[in-house]
Amino acid sequence: MHYTQIHFDRKLNIAFKKKLNHRVNQYFLDTNSSKKANAKMLVKTIFMIALFLVPYALLYVETFSSSMFLFLGLWALMGLGKAGIGMNVMHDANHGAFSSNPKINRILGTSMDIIGGNTTVWKLQHNVLHHTYTNIDGFDEDIDGPPILRFSPNQAWKPIHRFQHILAWFVYPLMTLVKLIFTDIQQAFNYRASKLLSSNAQLIAVLAKILAWRAFYIAYILIIPMLLIPVAPWLILLGALLMHFIAGFILAVVFQAAHVMPDMAFPQPKAEGMMEHEWTIHQVLTTTDFAPTNRFLSWCVGGLNFQVEHHLFPTICHVHYSELAKIVKQTSEEFGVPYQSKKSFRAAVIDHWRMLYFLGQRPEMQPIPLK
Repeated sequence: MHYTQIHFDRKLNIAFKKKLNHRVNQYFLDTNSSKKANAKMLVKTIFMIALFLVPYALLYVETFSSSMFLFLGLWALMGLGKAGIGMNVMHDANHGAFSSNPKINRILGTSMDIIGGNTTVWKLQHNVLHHTYTNIDGFDEDIDGPPILRFSPNQAWKPIHRFQHILAWFVYPLMTLVKLIFTDIQQAFNYRASKLLSSNAQLIAVLAKILAWRAFYIAYILIIPMLLIPVAPWLILLGALLMHFIAGFILAVVFQAAHVMPDMAFPQPKAEGMMEHEWTIHQVLTTTDFAPTNRFLSWCVGGLNFQVEHHLFPTICHVHYSELAKIVKQTSEEFGVPYQSKKSFRAAVIDHWRMLYFLGQRPEMQPIPLK
């Protein structure tokens, strides 16, 4: 079934969507605030970019390059900055949530290309497929992991999956590295085949953009440091890998802990392509929040611990999600829509581990997911 053949009934339980949207819009009217970034968001944007660029600049300072511990520590900080830019700056900008000015969103969204990704591919994978077809096997690529991992009960089981609750934690750090080397290019060809890229000329343009930005990325991450920093090339390569492992692990855990969970639905379309629920309700059923009272965590991960609110209102800047969560929770309870929120990040990670274990068992032997 092609993605264009999947439909959400726009008339089914529409009262929930209308009430929720009305209350959210009323909130911004009552508080006389913009749905986009505020001063706090601007400060955080500067901090996250600096968290990547400042350690990079310090790599060239002899004090740090002469100490292996300090040198690798800078790469570790760059990993945090890389993840921070991805979750806080790039993510909002490429959703059009940072600013009401498309040019500003486009400029800040380019940070995705600068740190080793591709804006066009990411928008198709994330904005179009993941946000529209959340947790629908075969359409949401966020649950389409490597063959050794099974993220949905609708996916085929393999014996190797019995160990995925252990293997996953070694695979997650590879996330950004695999995208850099392989995944973005593969997805570009896949999106042409599925007509998300409308022509061969568009595919060529995307591939050219990927290769050009990759050359720039490899030049400033590996080649220039190897030419200018008086350390062994293998140490620079080790530092770059450390950076990717840290960023990949953080990004993978934050996103998977929001969807691959015991309480989440994994709906599939009926034969005619119609989904069981209206789209808004579908998002609530397939997404969970975590650590809603942990302001520091929320600040670090770009509000992605409020994943329900992000899925419902992706064009609203994440600095507003904590307040929107109160509205979403109240409205969901009034309409009897299950709204999931884990008390802490630790609880979310444990539940994700339990879900990996559950999905890893042979289907006929699968226990009831632990909650």
